[in-house]
Formats: sequence, C-alpha cells, structure tokens
Amino acid sequence: MGKAKKKPGNERLIAENRRARYDYFIEKDFEAGLCLEGWEVKSLRAKNVSMNEAYAIIQNGEAFLVGATITPLKTASTHISPEPGRARKLLLNRRELDVLIGNIERKGFTLVPLELHWTRGRAKLQVGLAKGKKQHDKRASDKDRDWNRQKARILKNR
Repeated sequence: MGKAKKKPGNERLIAENRRARYDYFIEKDFEAGLCLEGWEVKSLRAKNVSMNEAYAIIQNGEAFLVGATITPLKTASTHISPEPGRARKLLLNRRELDVLIGNIERKGFTLVPLELHWTRGRAKLQVGLAKGKKQHDKRASDKDRDWNRQKARILKNR
C-alpha cells in the first residue's frame, strides 16, 4: 500500500500543495469532486500526481483545476492519447460556487488547491479561499514555526 497518511473518516492523502499554506492565508476551505478519465484515476492510485504549479479558476460559473500534472502510467490504454496537464472540472454545488464567485470577484480572494485525497473511493480536492501573504507575514510564519520546533525540543529533553 505504501506510506499513505491516514485521515479521519476513511480518507487517504494522495498529494498535497505545501507551498499554498506558506504563500497564502487560507480563510475557508471547500471539498470538491473532480471530473477524471479512467487512466487518471489509475495514476492517482499510483500517486503519479504533482500539484506544485496547480491553481484553480472560475470561468462561466464553473470551477476548473489548472496546472496539476497527472502522469499517465505505462500501462494506460493504447487507443487514448493522455493529456497530463489538462484542465479538470471541479464538482461543487451551486451555493458553494456562488460563495466562491462572490469572494473572488468582490473581495479579491483567490482559489488555491490544498490537497488531493480519497473519500469513500472517490478522488476529492480540497480548495481554499485564500489571500496572499506579504514577505513580512512569511517571515513571521517562519519565526513561529522555528519557535514551536525549539519549544518541542526543549520539552522533549526535560
């Protein structure tokens, strides 16, 4: 099976966008389904996915994941030509889309993919409604993280 992080409620982590939490303040997060092809699901099961350059956009009242690369397996079907970097539609309900559209257009938020995981056998993407951090905010986050590590080390040695 490999070293999959266990999540509560029968969820397993596929991929994580660690850079997102460093670069953005995450105000609220949403769980969205993904429109995937068969070869993409097989590749996700093998964890052949990269979300480093991924971002989410909203066009014509629909949300899309752009820039996530799902590398096809060597055993992918021969009659299909896979596109690793294609835009994938995010499945959100209308109320969630309305909230996202309102915050993005009026309040200047951005939509950032945070992690990809399995929930009850289906691939789900956790997207966050985020505001960008300034450089001094990132330095403060680094300082807090270092202090927490140091504190844990001190408490461990006692």
